[in-house]
Amino acid sequence: MTSSAENLNAIAAWAVSLMETLGGPGAGLAIALENLFPPLPSEIILPLAGFTAHQGSLTLAAVLIWTTIGSIVGALALYGLGAWLGRRRLFAIADRMPLIKIEDVERAEAWFLRHGSKAVFFGRMIPIFRSLISIPAGVERMPLIRFTLLTAAGSAIWNTIFVMAGYLLGANWHIVEDYAGVFQKLVIGAVVIAVVVWVVVRVRQIRRDRAAV
Repeated sequence: MTSSAENLNAIAAWAVSLMETLGGPGAGLAIALENLFPPLPSEIILPLAGFTAHQGSLTLAAVLIWTTIGSIVGALALYGLGAWLGRRRLFAIADRMPLIKIEDVERAEAWFLRHGSKAVFFGRMIPIFRSLISIPAGVERMPLIRFTLLTAAGSAIWNTIFVMAGYLLGANWHIVEDYAGVFQKLVIGAVVIAVVVWVVVRVRQIRRDRAAV
């Protein structure tokens, strides 16, 4: 518990320092880095930025604009990583990984081609996936303008919710992190369960295939 509080204080102090030094661009930089390094929680940085606006150090409009710009910059960097990785490299990596079949990647690719726009838009509002969704968008070379607009729209909604919560709660901005933390744990739990189920099914399938030979 003490360790968690210390981490929270360290991240809060770092974010405040950026915003005090750079103003609105500092808030944007913090969110851009959060996109690149998901362990940096937007659920702390955004409410804190709202609280900073509540104190009058920054205007609310500046915080909303700069955090959305930061989200776009971070997402474009990961999109670029996905574009550099490309389809050929992705398939080559998948081919070397245990339990992974090329058919799995092909199904995931087909799913993204059908639902990519919705995945990018709504993915910006889901912890962890906020960052990761940009990589397959780059791999599949989603049109850059469409990707940018969807990222901007999804990020603006997510950022506004958390910034406004911090702005309205004032000194109690940290309450937001408690509720957001529960949501994040639910998402992580769902992912872990899905991965475990997938591994069990795949191992059983491999055993059946070997027994049939």
